[in-house]
Amino acid sequence: MAFTPSKDHKRREREQKKLDKRIAREEAKAEQLDAKRAEDEAAEVVAIEKERLAGMTPDEIEFEALLKAEEAEKRESAMV
Repeated sequence: MAFTPSKDHKRREREQKKLDKRIAREEAKAEQLDAKRAEDEAAEVVAIEKERLAGMTPDEIEFEALLKAEEAEKRESAMV
């Protein structure tokens, strides 16, 4: 005789599928919120940097760029 799942077993499977779908939706929402939060933070950093650079003279901006380039070069040489 073949095994046939009971109605109770089928109901539990349906409920589990619903639960799995709900959890997947909640995880997707959480990931979207995290991505949005990271995007907002990056935009804020860019805005702060623009504001900081707006008050500087072109010579100061060039000097800052040279300092950053030297720091990057030092980090690269330290990694090797």
